[in-house]
Amino acid sequence: MADLSTNFVGIKSPNPYWLASAPPTDKEYNVVRAFKAGWGGVVWKTLGAEGPPIVNVNGPRYGAVWGADRRLLGLNNIELITDRPLEVNLREIKQVKRDWPDRAMVVSLMVPCDEESWKAILARVEETEADGVELNFGCPHGMSERGMGSAVGQVPDYIEMVTRWVKKHSRMPCIVKLTPNIADIRKPAEAAKRGGADAVSLINTINSITSVNLDDFSPEPMIDGKGAHGGYCGPAVKPIALNMVAEIARDPATAGLPISGIGGVSTWRDAAEFLALGAGSVQVCTAAMTYGFGIIKELNAGLSQYLDDKGMTLDQLQGRAVPNVTDWQYLNLNYVTKARIDQDLCIQCGRCFAACEDTSHQAISMSPDRKFEVIDSECVACNLCVNVCPVQDCITMEELPLGAVDERTGETVREYANWTSHPNNPMARAAE
Repeated sequence: MADLSTNFVGIKSPNPYWLASAPPTDKEYNVVRAFKAGWGGVVWKTLGAEGPPIVNVNGPRYGAVWGADRRLLGLNNIELITDRPLEVNLREIKQVKRDWPDRAMVVSLMVPCDEESWKAILARVEETEADGVELNFGCPHGMSERGMGSAVGQVPDYIEMVTRWVKKHSRMPCIVKLTPNIADIRKPAEAAKRGGADAVSLINTINSITSVNLDDFSPEPMIDGKGAHGGYCGPAVKPIALNMVAEIARDPATAGLPISGIGGVSTWRDAAEFLALGAGSVQVCTAAMTYGFGIIKELNAGLSQYLDDKGMTLDQLQGRAVPNVTDWQYLNLNYVTKARIDQDLCIQCGRCFAACEDTSHQAISMSPDRKFEVIDSECVACNLCVNVCPVQDCITMEELPLGAVDERTGETVREYANWTSHPNNPMARAAE
């Protein structure tokens, strides 16, 4: 089996799977259960400064989005940072780290935006012998209204300033957790790097309202007839997270900045995608809350088997896809494919025909006996039919070889480096 051990900014763990800062990492009991199950590390649920106690709601804390089969696609939570006493958390962190020295123990922190508050809590966390700290600049609800969380993460200057304080007052590796609730994720990442961050983690939850109760006319979850925006996470946010991870990994200003990928990791494939886009570790929350800590066995086995099948190491997988992430203008516009329907696999449901006929390019014909075929002269290879077909590999996209004639355009398939050199580009024509 492939070696899954990692060394992320000096933090070692037996595999790249960490539990993200959230309810599953709120106390010693949960974390020990996770380590016994096989998780490589945890980010302890966010600690705050001593002072007025954190008070969570004593009612529903989660809203949900489900698929047609009741599969959980996303959670919207309105829970705050830990409401347990700081001293209790620190004592448990110290004990767990001593009992499990081979596992990653990172402590999430969120305190008021002044240097003394950060200096004070960092000193106490160092005493636990934790491996590192994660600065929670991402939480979009509750704490942000108090000038913390995403209220800091949305201002690059604040990120840089606080990161400098942390690096000044602590020997521990510093991971800056970024909010997705921002126009350009590269700006806060650049600020974290300027401040001396050892790594960034992303994404934190997305500001959201997942549903409205149409009897009481309140957002869910509902607390005594009222609801509030919360943080959205789970499989549904994975595409957003992958894009933001890739943006940081390929940005020259942040190239080489280690990334801990978060957002919808539910299977080993999800993890492999984050790693291929440059992440050095992945953090999981919703999947563990849905299926329990035992899913780590499948996550480890699947990733290990994949690496063995590919003849790759974990290091060789990391960042493998980054060079292939580009901007639209650099895509080869003379690359031509056509849809192909495998008649042996087709179940004649007609989804491809309905989707193409009503909403796309009328490129699929239906015979009286419900045989569906692609009309090459109309097919623009949009891939919609592939995505709506319920039978895997029934519809595939076939590349036309160089020199072939595209029936739709009548043009011969040629090879252009990118849009810049393509004859359809007005700038290219002007240059000629």
